[in-house]
Amino acid sequence: VRNFDPFLMLDEFRVSAPAGFPDHPHRGFETVTYMITGATEHEDFTGRRGVINPGDLQWMTAGRGIVHCEMPVQNSGEGHGLQLWINLSKKYKMVEPNYQELLDKDIPRTATPDGLVHVKIIAGESMSVKSPVYTRTPTMYLDFVLKPNSPVFTQAIPQGWNAFAYVLSGQGEFGSKKTSVDAHHVLILSQDGDGFDFRNTSDKHDCRFVLIAGQPLNEPVVQHGPFVMNTYEEIQQAMEDYQSCKNGFEHARHWQSQGIERSLARH
Repeated sequence: VRNFDPFLMLDEFRVSAPAGFPDHPHRGFETVTYMITGATEHEDFTGRRGVINPGDLQWMTAGRGIVHCEMPVQNSGEGHGLQLWINLSKKYKMVEPNYQELLDKDIPRTATPDGLVHVKIIAGESMSVKSPVYTRTPTMYLDFVLKPNSPVFTQAIPQGWNAFAYVLSGQGEFGSKKTSVDAHHVLILSQDGDGFDFRNTSDKHDCRFVLIAGQPLNEPVVQHGPFVMNTYEEIQQAMEDYQSCKNGFEHARHWQSQGIERSLARH
């Protein structure tokens, strides 16, 4: 999924050591990393370090500038997860970088009384349960598991928001048109109603999918790799700031992640 206001990208990634995402910058948007299996080590130029384990969430606001790396933890198996890029409105593009990190056990969960529809509330609300995550760009991010032969469930979505579903495993029936969607496929939703119907049609296998929705920013989007701003001039300024280590990138001047240092040492 790319460029579906306010979302810039959803990537389902699979990566194993020694591969990964070495030192790189961001400005002007947020990255949301959600691990499914395996573990990823995160490190940035402020000295912040941590590990994102299976089920954990990292909601990073790049704001005016961050340089970081994300590398698979050695001997943790294949890292499999989702990374969502969410655009920030003009008024938030140059805020100070910020992190919201939730362990798997701290992400709210709920289920229907019959136990056939389960949901983790990463952002937003479902079944009257709310996530503690603060979203500068109003966002809903729900991880559903539908048990075999689950009945139709309706999830409310705010009017006018852009929304999509991405199936991770199994097969489900979605929307008023009862569209069948398989694993690793996306369903783009209309803005017509405030509810989204779905069910699992299998009598043997679970269906797992994420439902992601957000309020459109309706602002110009100019993107150059890891920089997302409103004008080409702002992109030029971002590149100059990064190359000159100024205006938010000061820490980049003498920083190299320990992950890169270990990789260089092995070679």
